Amino acid sequence: MKCRTKNGPRTLGHSLFCLTLAAGVLIASAPVVAQPPAPKAPAPSPPSTIAALFLSDIHLDPFSDPAKVVKLNASSAAEWPTILAAPPSATQPQDSAALQAACPVRGIDTPFLLWQSSLQAIHANASRAQFVTLSGDLLAHAFDCKFKTLLPAATHADYLAFVENTIGTIVSGLRASLPGIPIYIAMGNNDSGCTDYQLNPSHDEFLALTAPIVLQALAGTLPSDLSQANRDAVIADFAAGGYYSAPLPSPMANTRILVLDNLFLSVKYATCAGQPDPAPAAAQLAWLEAQLTAARQRHERVWVMGHIPPGVDLYSTARRLTNVCAGGKPQMFLGSESIAETLAANADIVRLALFGHTHSDEMRLIAPESGRAGANPGSASIPSQTALGVPLKVVASITPVNGNRPTFTLAAIDPATATLVDYTVIMASNLTGAATTWSPEYTYSTAYHQPTFTPAALTDLIAGFQQDPSAKAAASQVYLRSYFPGDRSSLLQLVWPQYACSLNHDSASSFAACVCAASLTSAP
Repeated sequence: MKCRTKNGPRTLGHSLFCLTLAAGVLIASAPVVAQPPAPKAPAPSPPSTIAALFLSDIHLDPFSDPAKVVKLNASSAAEWPTILAAPPSATQPQDSAALQAACPVRGIDTPFLLWQSSLQAIHANASRAQFVTLSGDLLAHAFDCKFKTLLPAATHADYLAFVENTIGTIVSGLRASLPGIPIYIAMGNNDSGCTDYQLNPSHDEFLALTAPIVLQALAGTLPSDLSQANRDAVIADFAAGGYYSAPLPSPMANTRILVLDNLFLSVKYATCAGQPDPAPAAAQLAWLEAQLTAARQRHERVWVMGHIPPGVDLYSTARRLTNVCAGGKPQMFLGSESIAETLAANADIVRLALFGHTHSDEMRLIAPESGRAGANPGSASIPSQTALGVPLKVVASITPVNGNRPTFTLAAIDPATATLVDYTVIMASNLTGAATTWSPEYTYSTAYHQPTFTPAALTDLIAGFQQDPSAKAAASQVYLRSYFPGDRSSLLQLVWPQYACSLNHDSASSFAACVCAASLTSAP
């Protein structure tokens, strides 16, 4: 068995085999006297919470029945659900296999049947949600290849229209399942008018066309929460660089979400002409810092949402057999550490960061590190809890492309503090949407015995993971079972010490220091 090539399959077994292969390279009682029980202090009352729905990595695949694509291309977005929901074509299996061969993808993305099943489960389980976050990758993998293979005579305008209809189908489905509430959407690396990881550096045509759909997704926001000036700013900012700022809905008073298109900050980013360009990343970081400064001046709390998380890409680091303890540099998700640095420097007002991309269920902490500030110098006082860092939730995917079960996350939010108090992951019984049932996989508070998803709670949990290199503790076992939805083999345990270091060490240097210190500690 070999690690995959650039275009080869990447299953969980493949990925973790590679991680296992590289793990060695990455890291070169007295008796108790009974005492009378102390009186217990009364438990604090749980905060009053509101519900929210977290989604990521839908990767809707309108090409899953290739015979329908010509009709889709000639139809409006309003007609798409009827076409996609029609019985499969007689030649669907062989047509799909041929398309998969022409445009290799490591697995099967979300067919419309699975998306319908997801929407039904969302309607049944998330009816109390007061808003939705969708942290990127709406489009299927190899989207451009599939379109050009099936419609070789189509124009670029046809392609852009097909892309927009796909995104519109996702938004309209969510709107029908959860009417009247705002949907905050970030773009991912597959969300492009050219190809994966590519966008033009300024005023990309795809972003300009998508901006009205993103604004329409916010239509559930009350006019008093989203002024006309804010609506105009959403359109202008999104068209310019895929980012925007919007208030979270009442009762989350004085809380704003900053949405990034951090494809521009990826190590893989290129223009649609295939050329590197650092300008859009710099512009987006400047926008983020300006928005955080303005939010502080308005005494607002902030959530930040993007697609690609900051920090170490452990899979790529291991696949390249990088020896970080001998000076090798770990592979990073982003091309700089600026987002993490900015968030850590504003940990007093940033209450939550939401990302996707890995398709796995993860928790992380963007913690202040040696040599960088733990809070903005302009802040008058820093509560001890937020000074620990910014809690980051990586939301698992709807797509089963890696062999994982589809999931979505139901969140409980304290609107008075903009704090993520608790969440429950809802998981599908299969990967297809056919005869699929959805049920709770786990709830954070009961699985980890933590009252909130806060910096203090994550500091304790991650410290426990790092002090448990064999992953034998109960909390470590819960994490291993939950990381890859539907998998019970706990293969992540084979590289657990390195993974645990990545959870709160988002810079290359601090990650290497953690891994090498863990290696010395565990050495016989």
